[in-house]
Amino acid sequence: MNQETALKLLKAGENIFLTGSAGAGKTYTLNQYIQYLKSRKVPVAITASTGIAATHMNGMTIHTWSGIGIKDELNASDLKRMHERKYLREHLEKTQVLIIDEISMLHAKQLNLVNQVLKFFKESDEAFGGIQVVASGDFFQLPPVGKQGELNRDKFAFMSEAWVEAKFRVCYLTEQHRQSDSVLDQILNAVRQQNIQLQHIDTLLQTRQQTHNNEIVTRLYTHNMNVDQLNQRQLEGIEGKIKRFHAVMEGNEKLLETLKNSVRAPEILELKIGAKVMFVKNNFDMGFVNGSIGEVTGFIDDEEQGTLPQVKLKDGSSLVVEPESWSVDNEQGQVLASFTQIPLRLAWAITIHKSQGMTLESAEIDLGNTFEKGQGYVALSRLKSIEGLKLIDFNPQALVLDSLAVKADARFQQLSKEAEQHFCDMDLSKQHNAFIRRCGGTLNTVDIARNERKLQQQVKAGYSQNTLEETKELFEKDYDIEDIATERQLTRSTIINHLGRLNKEQKLNIDRIKPEDDLLDTVRKAYKKLQKRQQADDFTEDGTIKLRPLVEMSKLSYEQVRLALLFIA
Repeated sequence: MNQETALKLLKAGENIFLTGSAGAGKTYTLNQYIQYLKSRKVPVAITASTGIAATHMNGMTIHTWSGIGIKDELNASDLKRMHERKYLREHLEKTQVLIIDEISMLHAKQLNLVNQVLKFFKESDEAFGGIQVVASGDFFQLPPVGKQGELNRDKFAFMSEAWVEAKFRVCYLTEQHRQSDSVLDQILNAVRQQNIQLQHIDTLLQTRQQTHNNEIVTRLYTHNMNVDQLNQRQLEGIEGKIKRFHAVMEGNEKLLETLKNSVRAPEILELKIGAKVMFVKNNFDMGFVNGSIGEVTGFIDDEEQGTLPQVKLKDGSSLVVEPESWSVDNEQGQVLASFTQIPLRLAWAITIHKSQGMTLESAEIDLGNTFEKGQGYVALSRLKSIEGLKLIDFNPQALVLDSLAVKADARFQQLSKEAEQHFCDMDLSKQHNAFIRRCGGTLNTVDIARNERKLQQQVKAGYSQNTLEETKELFEKDYDIEDIATERQLTRSTIINHLGRLNKEQKLNIDRIKPEDDLLDTVRKAYKKLQKRQQADDFTEDGTIKLRPLVEMSKLSYEQVRLALLFIA
């Protein structure tokens, strides 16, 4: 199916599964539809199954958006607690179209939970509460992470009750937009059809001789151990002194172990000038996302937080990277455990799993020891052309795909062809208008044109200049810090800084986020001790006490100290 027909079916308001090979234009088609909805004032939620996929769509993870987190099941009391969260209630009840990108990495159980949540909040027994759901992805990508011994048939979203209930119309895009040469395209199509010929293998093996003109090329490995070993060797090969950054950990020990296993920032981060690094957290306020690649160009002595790395991104921009926090919270939003670290990891090599969603100009790939079906296809489909590929090692088993995914893909192609034949020449404009009206959107051409101009201006302007006002608006709607951060895709530390400025510059009343007296007393005592100690390293040039010594002395997290300082400094 071409993009034009897919868009026509999307606009008709049915539940759609948008699929096709890597580079077929799924994300482009989704973005076209999103702009169409926004210009007509239809509330659309943009989500994805993983953080890095969500950043490509300027959205958030489906787990965060729906409130399901990492749960496998929800009971009545869970749903009741979720309904009490104003932020969740408002955006779930408002949404008319839900987009879930990279659906292949969403576990069947989690799709069922999203269905359960929407039915509850929308007070409807219809699939997903009666809203339009657009699922996009390719089931030849790696399957969701499941429990040990769990079969793929138990994990794939298309095997869930929610999928069957939704009655997705399949739009299988067939035009190729990413691969710039037909050679790689032919190989990838052969893998998808599980019809790999000897000439395809020979072409791949010939890339072992490929040279990349001394450019820094990312290596993709199947195992974390290989990634860590190569990154350490490369770091040791750079002249200069190592700078070490130790994570600050607070809270419940068991929860901290869970955090350490899930956070991609290392407990001890070792860097040198010239190190290739990857960001492992989103911070749109600072200009980086989870998966951004850059190079360490220096180290800056920050007046608040000590030494911090300076990183140059691929687009030429440079920024000083401050610590970020990951946390486990209870239902009341209280932090039970926190892990604070510079959000970087070494990136001369990354795992194939972490590469999903990326487009690479060039890469060196080790396919000699794959352990999961589909890893070879995922790695090769990251590249734009065969010229960008250098194979380090290869095993033909790397190109084997999951048999259930192969059967499902053939069925998806068949259903898409039937839909294209039926709808290709059909005028669906009446259905398009009826769907916009049903969603409470506008069909006024003047309003649509004005909204389109606004959207274009926002794209040109990039990050909103009114960032403080956006935070203020949500705070005045009684959103808490966590919910503002989630809504705006910013860190809680950034939101705390916003609120501090708003209090100082606009006299915004922030008393409702005031910490407990015990916490304020702890920070106040540490503050007074540091004032009394009068060590030059503890103070900025204007006489303000730095954040790091306060954190070290109070044994609280950066976020807790930042928040307390709004009320005592």
